[in-house]
Formats: sequence, structure tokens, C-alpha cells
Amino acid sequence: MTTLMIQGTTSDAGKSTVVAALCRWLVRQGVNVAPFKPQNMALNSAVTCDGGEIGRSTALQALACGLVPHSDMNPVLLKPQSDRGAQVILRGQVYGNMDAMDYHAFKRTAKDVVLAAWEALAQRYDIVIAEGAGSPAEINLRAGDIANMGFAEAIDCTVILVGDIDRGGVFAQLVGTLALLSPSEQARTQGFIINRFRGDPQLLTSGTDWLQEYSQKPVYGVLPYLQGLLLDAEDSVAHAGEHQAGALKVVVPRLPRMSNHNDFDPLRLHPQVELIFVGKDEPIPSADVIILPGTKNTRQDLAWLIEQNWPEHLRKHLRYGGKVMGICGGFQMLGSSIHDPEGFEGQPGSSHGLNLLPFTTHLEARKVLRQQQGQLCDLNRIGKTAAFSGYEIHMGRSEGSALSRPLTHSDCGSDGAISDDGLILGTYMHGIFEQAEALSTFLTYFGITAAQTTTDYTCHREASLDRLADMIESHLDTRALLRHLKLI
Repeated sequence: MTTLMIQGTTSDAGKSTVVAALCRWLVRQGVNVAPFKPQNMALNSAVTCDGGEIGRSTALQALACGLVPHSDMNPVLLKPQSDRGAQVILRGQVYGNMDAMDYHAFKRTAKDVVLAAWEALAQRYDIVIAEGAGSPAEINLRAGDIANMGFAEAIDCTVILVGDIDRGGVFAQLVGTLALLSPSEQARTQGFIINRFRGDPQLLTSGTDWLQEYSQKPVYGVLPYLQGLLLDAEDSVAHAGEHQAGALKVVVPRLPRMSNHNDFDPLRLHPQVELIFVGKDEPIPSADVIILPGTKNTRQDLAWLIEQNWPEHLRKHLRYGGKVMGICGGFQMLGSSIHDPEGFEGQPGSSHGLNLLPFTTHLEARKVLRQQQGQLCDLNRIGKTAAFSGYEIHMGRSEGSALSRPLTHSDCGSDGAISDDGLILGTYMHGIFEQAEALSTFLTYFGITAAQTTTDYTCHREASLDRLADMIESHLDTRALLRHLKLI
């Protein structure tokens, strides 16, 4: 088994995309390949086949490999709950909450978990494409590092460094990062990839020639900026897609601890939907639909909503016949109260909810992690239900009369709620818009009377991964990559 590690000069340099691209390209070559991310800090996660959770970007890379996501692919997942603390997930399961200093001391244990998971993958696959986190040159994080060079040194693998030219200063990024590495780390960094270049690559030749001469390391390729690429992002919220005049206006509060914002990608992709995220102190626009997203700290983000005057806006929105939906933590906010006596998501205590649906939520130690398939209720009262698929990731248990009118039914039981007047929906289900039939049903319910054919988001994701593989084929030195992977 051979491991190649992709590290980046910064967060969001394109590491996740490059790994997904390499994975799909290698699958096309007939290679038995799997992705691996030793440590990830992200609020976007996915449920795995073994009943755990991993970062959403690693799950996407597994799909690029034609694999079902497994917890071994991302053995340490940190889900921030505050500026100083996070929930620690080890091989898919909750280990506990830690502040930054406690986790720093815990890294020795985490490293053993990382290496055990990598060994397990190494026994099942011929090639592992690993992804670093942030930058390997963060001086304050280098002691006990398990996310970047610490892992690469432990397993003795080759590293390729990715820099994002779209941000500017890519040569300083690459040279500066390399300069801050130890001699052994510099030696294992075999070359560079320049990512997100706009324009004629010949205009960059003098720069890449200089970089190769200065560093004595090759530039394996310059990857173009791919317009219209929409893939599961790690944490950065993608820009809204293009939309038609008179499109359905969907507004989403950008919660401080918003999780799984990928839920909205199918809406962002639809030409008849204008999706707007509203952040702190930004004016709240009028809307056809307001959707409260998932969150890693429901009570704290609920307090933020109140501070930003969302409750009054929601009441006015409903008085004029607007629709409201809550997903996961956003669903919990719609109830009358949220109780967290043990402090699983922060300070112990209880909070009053928005009181838009009659139910209460109690946060518990047991985390619900499961994939589901089933049927939506007859939302549009046409005597027909729609198939949906999705997944649950939450610690709350909700009870109350609102749940007697559920939104979904599956083999796992019913989920969610619908208000008596039909204006308010809630569900624990992430990914509920991804299936074309379900999305079409929701868009009709939200108010699109003549919906165009709904894009199948799963097919769109597959096509995007194929675009990435085409990019690798056209713009990288693939023979050099194959040599590093000992495939030629």
C-alpha cells in the first residue's frame, strides 16, 4: 500500500477538491483507492456505513472513489461548539467535549487512533490519498501535530503542496511554507500544484520556471478555476448560483455555529430559486421561505437569532403567509423549549424556543447517527407522496403534540412536524432536498407553481467529480503522480 498526502499552504487552498479529483482519476485507471484525512475541524459531517460520522469533504472523496464513507477515513473530527471548545469524534463516535488546551494534551492519544485507522485502510486498499488540514507551517500547532507533517513523518509518505493562486501571492505561499518546514519535511515535499488559475497558463510560465529553479522541486501542474463547480464544501459557504427573474426567494440565517450548510446546495443549484444567507447585523430581506439550518450549539445560536431580531421577523413573515422550515438544530428552535442540563452543547441550562410548534427538546449523551430512506407526507395534498433520502446527526430527543403530524415516514419511524396551518415544517433530516422527487415536492409546497425539471443533485455531484478527473488528466503531470504512487 502506498500513501500520497496533499497538503496546502492555507485553509481552503483546494486540498479537498484536489484529493477528490485524484481519487476519481485513479478510479478511472482501475486503482483500488481510498481517501484519508487524519484530523478534520468542520461542522459539516456525514453518516458512515459503520454508524459513525466523518467530515463532509472526506465523504465526498469516498464517493469519488466509488466507496461508501467509513469512519476509518477521518478518524479525528473536531466539531467546534465555541471559540475555545469542540466536540471530539474518534473513529466516528463522540469521545467528549474538550477545550483547545485539553485537546493539545490529548493529541498523543489521538495520534494512536489516527495511525490505527490508517493501518485499517492500508489493509483494504492499494492506494490511500491523504489530505492535510489548514497549513503544515502553523508554528504554534507543530508540536504533536497529527494533521499534516506529523502524520506524514509517522508513516513516511510523500507530500505534494497545493497553493491557491486565485487569492494572490501563490509563490510566496509555496516558498514560505516550504521554508518553515524541517529539513526532513522539506525533503518529503516532492513538488507543487498551483490551483484555481484563471486565464492563459502560458502567462504563468516564468513564475513556475522560477519556482522550480529556486526550490529545486517540480510544479506538477496548474489547475484551472472551474466555473460553476458545486461540491460539498468543508466550512466555507458557496456563493449562490444563478437564478431566473422572479425566482422563489429562500432566506437562511447564517448562524455562528451553522452545520451541514450543504443541505442547501440543491436549492442553490436550482435556477428558479434565489438562495440568500443573512449574517450578523445584515438586513433581513423579505422572503417566500425562511429556513433555519442545523447548528452545533442550538441554544447559543438561538440566542444569536433573538439578538438579531429574527423572532419578530419570523412572526411578521408568517402573518403574511410566508413559509418557515427548520432542519435539525433549526427544527429544535421551532419548539417551545430546549433543555441541556448536562451541558452537552455548552453551558448547562434551558432556553425558551421560538414557540412556533408545540414540542420540547432534551439534549442527551447518545448521538443519533443514521441514514434514512422513506416517504414525505402528502405536503401538497394531491394524494401522492414523494421518496426522500437523508441522514440524521443530532443529540436531541423531541416530544410533543406537533410530532403527531410528521413530515416523513421511514422504516425507522416518523420524523419532523407540520403546523396545523401548514406554514411551518421541521425535520431532523439532513440532505432532504437532494433527491429530485423530494426537491420538486418541496418547491411546489414553497410556492413554485410551474417548476422546471428539478436537477438530480446526485447526478450533478457525479458529473462534477468527473469534471475534476478530466482536469487532472489535462493539466497535471500524471506520469509523475503514478511514479510517486509506485504504479509505474
